[in-house]
Amino acid sequence: MVNKKITLTPDIYFTNVPKILNMNIRSELYHTNEFTFAVAVILSAQATDKKVNEVTPDLFKIAYNPDTMLKLGETKLKEYIKVISFFNNKAKNIISLAQQLKDTDSNVINYKFPTKYHNRDDLMKLSGIGQKTANVIMNVLWGEPNIGVDTHVFRLSHRFGWVNKSDNTPEKVERKLLKIIPQQYHEFVNHVMVLHGRYTCKAIKPLCENCPVKQWCNYQK
Repeated sequence: MVNKKITLTPDIYFTNVPKILNMNIRSELYHTNEFTFAVAVILSAQATDKKVNEVTPDLFKIAYNPDTMLKLGETKLKEYIKVISFFNNKAKNIISLAQQLKDTDSNVINYKFPTKYHNRDDLMKLSGIGQKTANVIMNVLWGEPNIGVDTHVFRLSHRFGWVNKSDNTPEKVERKLLKIIPQQYHEFVNHVMVLHGRYTCKAIKPLCENCPVKQWCNYQK
């Protein structure tokens, strides 16, 4: 149960925010298939979607599946993504990911992950894919009701009082959110909270006057 002191309940939040802000409830990351989406999510760690989207359209024209990514190679991949934070490590992980997937039927433009990776445990065995990344991939690509806890979801969950100070890791926040947020919203929790946190409920100077749920939120108080 949500604490009785909380006036901004998950029901109120997920009923009003997407509708009032007229959100297109989907990932903003540019991608062309399941492989390129996974690459984009890896690149987005500690980087903005906007910055990732500046480099991926050109990259995905030539490296759109594991085989073509391996042909590009780590050195040339770095040239495409060098404006993104931690690009050296990300390039290494992406090439390793392509290496792990190379024996699959990847000589196609519309690449799809083998079904054996359609679960979080096996997906997380792939390079560069941690729990948050796996949650986002499964949620966006296969409609799994997982909640990817990035910096926006983590911040807003605490700001709204949905979690407490002891929920100090993404894993703990995810477990709490899965309990208190009705299942009907799980499919788009991450999208709504990320977009709301990115453009309205910002970290430093939240635009409370423009917020569709300000009448229920205790943050300003």
